[in-house]
Amino acid sequence: MPLPFLTADPALEAADDAALPYDDRDTWRRPYRPGPYRVGASALMLLLASFVLFAAVIIAATGTFGSAGVFFAVALVVIAGALRLLRVGVWVSARGLRQVSFLVTRTVPWEQVAGVRTVQQPVRWLGLPRTVQGQALVLERQGRPADALPPLLTTHGADFLARAGAFDRAADAVEAWAAEYRRG
Repeated sequence: MPLPFLTADPALEAADDAALPYDDRDTWRRPYRPGPYRVGASALMLLLASFVLFAAVIIAATGTFGSAGVFFAVALVVIAGALRLLRVGVWVSARGLRQVSFLVTRTVPWEQVAGVRTVQQPVRWLGLPRTVQGQALVLERQGRPADALPPLLTTHGADFLARAGAFDRAADAVEAWAAEYRRG
């Protein structure tokens, strides 16, 4: 049920996903929103970090600063992991395409991109070893086989599980960026 009284301009609300004309295309941007599984996992990690920080404060109040320092360090590692989990995904700019995973970031300039296409293939379910039939957005680099890189996006990843429409929009957006910047 639409609630038109919540916004002053319904046209602005309809164009929520469109790039604004004054946006800088040289900045790295994710052409889709992170999925609920990724955001939920990050929120749980931040909740765990808050409990660890609370424990560190209690331990510091009792006077054992060495143990409190260990708990503060553990909390900082959990917070950094949660923030990195939110950054995982595909990012695009006028300079190229960047695939950010939890530990590794790969950047491919548009000059090296031969194509970006959606294929039907077995994909990993939430990044686990189990594979299911789904769609994947695959990057083809010039002079390299298509199987050399993992898929950019999949229908069964943490961002698009049970959100086929969101996967289609994200794949179309990345393909449009590739089509625009590969030419010139």
